[in-house]
Amino acid sequence: MADLRALIRDVPGFPKPGIVFKDIMPLLADAAALRQTVSELAAFARPLEPAIILGAEARGFIFGSALAYELGIGFAAARKPGKLPHRTIRATYALEYGTDALELHEDAIQPGMRVLIHDDLLATGGTAKAKVDLVEQLGGVVVGAAFVIELAFLNGRATIADVPVHSLIAYDAE
Repeated sequence: MADLRALIRDVPGFPKPGIVFKDIMPLLADAAALRQTVSELAAFARPLEPAIILGAEARGFIFGSALAYELGIGFAAARKPGKLPHRTIRATYALEYGTDALELHEDAIQPGMRVLIHDDLLATGGTAKAKVDLVEQLGGVVVGAAFVIELAFLNGRATIADVPVHSLIAYDAE
């Protein structure tokens, strides 16, 4: 078993001063660690019986599509506004310096569909909550949320309190 935490690179001052970016690229480059990460996410997801994974760009696409493949289910992409070619719905969320939004094709989730939301990182929970909102707008059911990394000190779980959350690596302090 790989020590996944050891494969996360800290990048101080990115994308702005005061932030320590958690870079997953070394983990992705390690074939055994990548396989282990997907396997561990699948172990959480499988009993929830999702029909589709909803991942947000860009790093959520990497593990999210691999997880969908591992589970034998579909993958839906939540993207920044204007990036999807078909009719979309939108969910807006707060950032510390303004707002942002995610869009999803209006036919990506069917009413009653069981959806697992995924991203590489859970911080304040803004993008996770936006994904939950997108699923609910389309009548889907969020059965869980899976993350590679969680910045637990930011309490993002509270933003999606009704959703079972699983993270592989948790940081309790900056």
